[in-house]
This record gives sequence, C-alpha cells and structure tokens, in this order.
Amino acid sequence: MPLRSAPRWTIRLAAALLASLAVAGCEVTITDPDSGSDSTQGGTSSTRNGDEARKRLGKLTVAKAGSMRGYSRDKFPHWRSTGDNCDVRDTVLKRDGTKVKVSGCNVVAGTWVSAYDGDKLTDPAKVDIDHMVPLANAWRSGASSWTTDKREDFANDLDDPQLVAVSAAANRSKGDQDPSTWKPERTGTWCQYAEDWVAVKTRWKLTVTSAEKSALTEMLENCK
Repeated sequence: MPLRSAPRWTIRLAAALLASLAVAGCEVTITDPDSGSDSTQGGTSSTRNGDEARKRLGKLTVAKAGSMRGYSRDKFPHWRSTGDNCDVRDTVLKRDGTKVKVSGCNVVAGTWVSAYDGDKLTDPAKVDIDHMVPLANAWRSGASSWTTDKREDFANDLDDPQLVAVSAAANRSKGDQDPSTWKPERTGTWCQYAEDWVAVKTRWKLTVTSAEKSALTEMLENCK
C-alpha cells in the first residue's frame, strides 16, 4: 500500500514530511523527509478557508450520541498487516516521521513531532497512532451497526485523514472525545483538525451531535 503524505497541520509542526517509501530485505534503512509537499493526508486536499468543510458539515446528520452498549475495541480490529512483518502502525510511523530508520518493515528509530501538542519524540515505542475520529465515537455515531469487516477498514483507514502520529499524553488526553469537549492544544491546528474530522465523518457517513457540530463550526472559523 502506498504511503500518503501527512496532514498540512502536521507539516507545520514538523516542518517536514516523509514521501513514499519502499523497503526491502532486513537491512536498516534511513529515510529522508520531503519538505516540498503541502498536501493533506489521503489525497483530501485542504480547502484552506474551510468553505468545503463547512458545506460537508452542513450535510452531516445531527443526532444524539448512541449507546455504548456492546462496544469493544476488539470490534475494530487493528493494526492490519501490510505484509513482510509490516502493519498499518509502521506505515503511519514512516509517513509522519523524519529520519526514520527501519529494519525490514519495522520502524526502529526516527523523529516525530506530535501533531496535537508539538512534543518531539525520538522513540517509536512512545508514539501513539491516534484515530482522528475515535473508535468509541464512531460506535456512538453509526459504527455499531456495521459489520466487523467494515469496522476493521475504518480502524485501518490510510486513505482518509483518520490516522496520525501523536504523543501518548495527547492521545490519552483526547480519549474518545469529540471537538465539543477536546481540542488540540495548539489553536493553529484547529482549522485542519476540524477539516479532517469532518472529512472522516463524511466519508464514513457518521452522525454528529449538535454540540459537536457547533464546536466544529467554531474551529473552522480559524481557517484562513
């Protein structure tokens, strides 16, 4: 599976991103960042002024949060294998890091700037891969009725801005909260965060609560 470019707001924090990477054999390889790209993850081009995100947000179904009854992270199988002892987590680490070292398919070193709080991380074991729309939030907004296969596709989605490398502290702080109760520390990331959240909910036809919609509307006012 080809690697996608990192979200624009991750670029601003990291000041560089990783281009497509092909790894063969078991030798240790160091990848070089490509600082020339300014695209968003998964080919979802940034609207910059938030207009397209506002239109998409306006079309999302507003509904009360569903029940958590029956929820389990095991119902969203991840991380999916990508072959040769690689998995989706490795793919995101390669994509979002700089000076990434790999042994075969496994990421063993590199530098990551946490997209949510700006923390610099140099140990891949301390990097969390966050689901932009948390699995539990997805469950409450429509995923409870999906098949396990569809939930697995959602949990491993590399085509949309759904997976992002962040610090463990930021990921734990966010938990399963939507933007009405949690936002990234850096207000400069709010525009892209809201755009990406709306993009994922639109792609997967998930609902939003009225409070969530209001928060996203406010965050999109930060778009320039």
